[in-house]
Amino acid sequence: MNNSELISLYFHIPFCAYRCAYCDFNTYAGQEDSIPAYVEALQKEIQIVGRSTPANHQVDTIFFGGGTPSLLTAGQLEFILNSIQSSFPIITEAEISLEANPGTCSPEFLQKIRRLGFNRISIGMQSANPNELRLLERIHDYGDVVNSVKWSRQAGFDNLNIDLIYGLPEQKMADWQRTVNLILGLHPEHLSLYALTLEHGTPFGRWSQRGLMPTPNPDTAAEMYEWAGERLASDSYDQYEISNWSKPGMECRHNLQYWRNLTYLGFGAGAHGHGGGYRYSNVLRIRTYIARLMASDEEDYPFPFSPATVNRHLNSSLEEIQETMMTGLRLTREGISSGLFKQRFDIELMDLFRNEIDELVRLGLLEWYESLSSETCPDKCLRLTSKGKLLGNQVFVRFVGD
Repeated sequence: MNNSELISLYFHIPFCAYRCAYCDFNTYAGQEDSIPAYVEALQKEIQIVGRSTPANHQVDTIFFGGGTPSLLTAGQLEFILNSIQSSFPIITEAEISLEANPGTCSPEFLQKIRRLGFNRISIGMQSANPNELRLLERIHDYGDVVNSVKWSRQAGFDNLNIDLIYGLPEQKMADWQRTVNLILGLHPEHLSLYALTLEHGTPFGRWSQRGLMPTPNPDTAAEMYEWAGERLASDSYDQYEISNWSKPGMECRHNLQYWRNLTYLGFGAGAHGHGGGYRYSNVLRIRTYIARLMASDEEDYPFPFSPATVNRHLNSSLEEIQETMMTGLRLTREGISSGLFKQRFDIELMDLFRNEIDELVRLGLLEWYESLSSETCPDKCLRLTSKGKLLGNQVFVRFVGD
């Protein structure tokens, strides 16, 4: 297919057996009875968006996130995949990922979805410490993680991610180090490490505001982050994004699509997307999402929207540039290529942001480098320094203005 554009598809599965107190994602516990209707609604949204998607768009990655996508049956996931295949051209070597909580996946389930074409599993472990898991209100233990990894390997998954959270209230460095060392013993291809944030509207956020929970110590969290980076590097993991490490060549292609500010389409309740120059999002509530899709007739919607779309914003050229700077600089190894920036936006990077870049380089937060052999950065590139990784938000704000 000439002049084809590779795109990504994200499917939000908002169901959870239990909603954790720190979570601010669009998730719901106790609504599993709506899963069959939700799957039917997803099929309809796939068909509607598929009809309007430009013919030169090919799907490179598919990601099922949540929530807990592993609460769906293998048959329901097969139904969704078949709907995607009927509506979108998918490249042969597409990355197809499923988020899974430990304790929700049986060996039989993993074997079935591997046969369906899923080739990447992301396990939400968060911690190996029982007390920390209780604080986070996780319903699994470390043994469940070990079994999930073992069963995934037996099913044929050779691309496995594990999520961890650090910077918990009163978390000890020794406990964090133990968690990381235990995980390295499981040999995942990819690791995502996230600092806990007390989000407004979550139980954690309310408890902290009322003095019922200590506020995480940012200095301790920074020490944990730096230690983890050194420990992972010693075990041959490359840091390619502020919060993500992988074995060479095992970067998450789906998330790279986000960070390079390229096209991804969001499906499901509360899903966000970026396509056709728009940022858009779907209605949040599960039953409202289902009702909107099931009430729609066969009318066509402009790309990339569906009956579930409730917010849309047409980005200006400047907004696209600002977002590209903010997301691209998260890529700690790749950064922003001045050549690709000029090719995409028809303006020189330094002509637009000379003052900001010069100041941040002077402060030791950004650096220039050259990598003639890299397809992603064939010329002079701008990226965060080690210091800049710790102060990323102070860098990003310089490029987004108001």
